[in-house]
Order: sequence, then structure tokens, then C-alpha cells
Amino acid sequence: MANHSDVSTADQTIVRLPSPQKLEFSASPPRILIIGAGNRGVTYARAIKNTSNGVVAGVVEPITLKRQHIGRTYIWGKREPLEGEEFEDYRQYVSWELKRRKRAAAGEEVPEGVDAAFICVQDSMHREVVEALAPLNLHIMCEKPLAPTLEDCVGIYKSILPNRDVQPTRLFAVGQVLRYTPHNMLLRELLREDKVIGEIMAVHHVEPVGWNHFVHSFVRGNWRKESVSSPSLLAKCCHDIDLLYWLIAAPAPGSNIPAHVPKDISSSGSLQYFRRNRKPAEAGAATNCLSCAFEPKCQFSAKRIYTASYLAGPNQEGWKRVVCPEIEECVTAGRPEAAQQALLERLCQDYGDETPVHEVGQRQWYGRCVYETDNDVCDNQTVTLAWEDEPVADGEASLESLADRSSKTATLQMVAFSKKICRRSTSIYGTHGEIQTDGACIIVQDFSTGQKKSHYPHVAQDDSHEDGDEGLTRAFLLAIDRIKNHGVSVTDAQRENIGCSLSDIIMGHALVFAAEKARKSKTVVDFPDWLRKEMFQGF
Repeated sequence: MANHSDVSTADQTIVRLPSPQKLEFSASPPRILIIGAGNRGVTYARAIKNTSNGVVAGVVEPITLKRQHIGRTYIWGKREPLEGEEFEDYRQYVSWELKRRKRAAAGEEVPEGVDAAFICVQDSMHREVVEALAPLNLHIMCEKPLAPTLEDCVGIYKSILPNRDVQPTRLFAVGQVLRYTPHNMLLRELLREDKVIGEIMAVHHVEPVGWNHFVHSFVRGNWRKESVSSPSLLAKCCHDIDLLYWLIAAPAPGSNIPAHVPKDISSSGSLQYFRRNRKPAEAGAATNCLSCAFEPKCQFSAKRIYTASYLAGPNQEGWKRVVCPEIEECVTAGRPEAAQQALLERLCQDYGDETPVHEVGQRQWYGRCVYETDNDVCDNQTVTLAWEDEPVADGEASLESLADRSSKTATLQMVAFSKKICRRSTSIYGTHGEIQTDGACIIVQDFSTGQKKSHYPHVAQDDSHEDGDEGLTRAFLLAIDRIKNHGVSVTDAQRENIGCSLSDIIMGHALVFAAEKARKSKTVVDFPDWLRKEMFQGF
């Protein structure tokens, strides 16, 4: 909280904090391979360039246009790509890298290798990519969720750390970017270190997905169907659950105090709206927006979502590239009319009774009527976590840390229908005060004095993750740099820079899987008991 500026009045103090500074380059900066050149791959490549002390050295992507976009923007520019800078799939890269190392050992002059990989492929591929990279011993940042099943999460854990009694030899991080926003890092400091509201009693956290974002990603897009992706709670809110656990229950990095896990987990939710019986009568039998008479009036018109000027912005531009990768080539070539035509042609694509079922499930149909898709994930869900008092043994903790292990509840509400897109809000109630946050400002109200203190951390206006993408990238690359150039151990860099262990990462995901168990079985899950039966037996 250093270098901040304060403005005080009789009953209020306003604190404004500066933006984080870009890291200085070392003589041998971290070199990063991006595996998966979709929206998340592009986001991390941009974060590496803008805020870190690393360089994007290579890209792995089967779709040529996506691969070339990252290459031309962040790696080779206007020249032709060199050996080791682009690969069509991760197997091709692993094969090349193993041969490169043999060539280097034989004294041959070879391209420089990479230090780490950012894995940004589809969720169901995470385990296979992590396991394929295991022989290379690269540092890994894997996009969230870690995997769509608990079994795969445990499998990843074992591939990274086969022997739990041996210290890890490489860094591992997951894209739980909410831990790394300036806003949330300050919030945790205020709650856990400064204890500005005393003991935490209750938390209510809202994730407003955004009506158009939900339609793009969870009705028409990659995460619309649980059988080919994952539940929306895992795909969209695993880092919200992780955030709640980290803010109010997770032990400090390196602490010998055991994790304070919830005792009970309950959840309710369903696919409320995007179903065939909600379809307006005027839409008739139409299955595609561009051939529907109701389209001009429809809020969910694909044409409207991807072209309307009032929705224009970074999100819409990113969605256009997802729908129609070739649009990038048209824009680069200065042909906006061709870009618009290519987009509309892609939106016209549809499936019918004659389309093979496999093709329907594996492709995305971004022009499909939202009431006629094959989506089945929740568009509204609530999760409640309840902790019990859990003191530790005498001599293991201070009175301050004992307060962190008191009973409390936390509620997450995922809402599809909102104007805000991922601009989360959190209310935290303590014994001595309360905190209201909206991602931009943290307002602390002191019950005893009546004083109000407003904190304004740096927030990038065009980043729905509130600088979390850049924060995670900075932390991960700084950890690599300290290991590579300054002799810091992997264990210390993991603890001091990344701030969470692999076990911590798994815990955040386990809470989500338990919540889904509670929702589907309509029961309250005894989490410690569930954890023993479902997770620990995997080790």
C-alpha cells in the first residue's frame, strides 16, 4: 500500500493506488511458448509483452490464421518465422524440443529453447498437454479450469509432482487470475493482515456474466454443453470459488497451519431460460438468426451481438475473432467490407437433421437460435459455503490467525442476465465493520467510529479480469526470472511470487466439484468427508 495518495475529510478517507510497474528485463529474459492461440492465448501474449520481463518465443496452434496472428503480432513480425517459433500441435513441439536438446548435447548450434509454456487449449485437453510436456520439465501456467473432472485434476497433480515427499523442480500456476488483481490483493491484505472489519462473518459475491457474454460462450460457444466441456460453474466461476476460499480461509503461502476448509456446501441452479419452450412464437421454426423473421426484434440476435455499434468494444472484437478467425486477415489487409461479409457468412452456418451428431456437438454454431441450441449448462446458480469454528493445536497459531478459523458463510451467485460483463461485486460483513467492493473501489465502513475509507486500486478499463491477466503473468514470469537469473529455488519462487501451491490449486477446484455434487443430488455435502472419499483416495 506504499506510494498511495490520500484525501481525507471529517468522515471519509479516499486512497488511490498507482498502477503496477512493468518488470525490468534481465540479461536472459524468460522465454515463453503459447500453446493455443485462441482468445486466452492472445490475452496472455499481450500481457507478456505489455507488463512482464519475458518474451513470447513460440506458438502452438493448429489453425493457421490464429497461429499467424500471434506470430506476426508478438514473435516474428514482418519476417518469416524461424525454426522453433511455430508448431501445429503440442506433440510436434515436444518431438522437436527433444531432438533440439539432443542436437545441443552433441555440440550442434541450435535455436534457444523456452523456459515455460502457457497452456491455453480447450479444458478437456489440459491433462494430455501437461502430461506430454512432463519430460521437458518446463515451468507451466495452465489456463483455468485446470481440468473438467476431479480425476484429471489429480492426474495433472501427479504428473507435476509424482512424489509428494520431493520438492518440485518446476513452477506450476493456473489461470485463477482473480488472485492477482491489484484490487483483490489489497482486499485480502485489508481482511487478513490488517483485519479492518474484525472477524469475517459472512460474504456475498456476485459474478454477473453478462447476457451477451453468456449467449456467446455458454449457449452457442465452446462451453455450452457439459459433456464436451464442463459445468458453467467450473468453466466460468471456478476462480470465483477460489477467490472466496483465498480471501477468507486459505492459509498464507508457506504457513504450517492447515487449510480451513468449509464444513458444508450446498448449491442450486439450472438452465432457466435458454430452452425451446421459451422461444417467441414469431420465430416459428427458424433455427438460425439470419433466416428468422423475428431477428430484428430479438435481443439475442447473433447479428446484433456481433455487429451492433452499441455493443462495440474489446469483448465484441474478441468474440468476432472467435466466430470468424479469418476476419483478422481482412482487417489487416484493410478490407472491412470483406471482414463483415466473412462474419455474416459464418453466422449463417447451421445444422439440421442430416448433420452428424458428432459434428453438431464438436462445432460451435454462433448464428444458431438461442432457443434451439444443444446447450445444457446452468444460466443461474447459487453456491453456499459454510465454515465451522476450527481451532488449531496450542502453540501452532497466534490469536490473530485463530480468528481466521472461526465460523462464517460465503455465498456465490452466478447470474447470466446482467449488463455488466464479469464486473464482480462483493459484500463482506465482519464483527467490527463491513466492506463493499465492485472491482474498482473497496469501501471499508468502521462500525465503532463511523468512518468510511475508500480504496481505489489500479483497474484497466478494457480488462474484464481487472488486471488479473497481467498480474498473474507478471508474477509467473518474475518467478521464472528469479530462478533462471538469480539462483532462487523453485519452492521459494512458487511461494513468494505465485503465492499458492499445487495443493491450493486443487482445493479451489475440489470446492467446485463438491458444489456440483450438491446441486445435482439436491443435498448438503459434508465437504471434509467428501474430500477424503473423492480426492485423497486418488493419491
